[in-house]
Amino acid sequence: MGILSNNKNENNLDRVANLNNPISKKALIIFTKNPELGKCKTRLAKTIGNKAALEVYKHLLQHTSTVTEQIQADKFVFYSESIRKNDIWDDIIFRKKFQQGNDLGDKMKQAFNELFQSGYEKVVIIGSDLFDLEVGHINNAFDALDTTQCVLGPAQDGGYYLLGLTKMLPFIFENKSWSTSKLWTETLNDLKENSVAFTTLEILNDIDTFDDLTASKSYQSNAELQQKIKQIHD
Repeated sequence: MGILSNNKNENNLDRVANLNNPISKKALIIFTKNPELGKCKTRLAKTIGNKAALEVYKHLLQHTSTVTEQIQADKFVFYSESIRKNDIWDDIIFRKKFQQGNDLGDKMKQAFNELFQSGYEKVVIIGSDLFDLEVGHINNAFDALDTTQCVLGPAQDGGYYLLGLTKMLPFIFENKSWSTSKLWTETLNDLKENSVAFTTLEILNDIDTFDDLTASKSYQSNAELQQKIKQIHD
């Protein structure tokens, strides 16, 4: 698996992906962590161990890739540590970038700002933590942006799994309690205070803990993954 650094070689990827020449007016951002042992799904790992947590995350990445490659939009994978080529994110389908910023909000803000400046009119961001994510959720988000400025997909833990905008709204990314149960309420309060029209999608369960994992319908029906996790954990 080839690895590209997050600085000078990133420019080469941009040229290949034609970042400055949008094919669509819609852009889908996928924020992902590099799948490295001990560095992803750390809360899940407290219950099932680092190796099993990494295996779960690899399945989450594969599911996210399979779903998003079907979306009719320009697609961007933003990596947390280093940009990789020849991985599960097909270099022909996905344009590859590096997350830049001090915290999650800052990283998201910079990603949205970059794509809006590139000429996109609808920008949607998701993570890579959802076994229950379907094509319809993302398509519904883009459709909602025909009639509203903002769309949000609420997560059961009090955050959100999807955010879509038709223009840059910096306050959404500022002064938030990221990765806490307060995020949803804080975000909605800001939208209301700034008189921003928004709509919401179906509530989904992102995978952070073992309880999240076992509650997922997709995981419950995946006997192969369950057995693999059991073998690794045992």
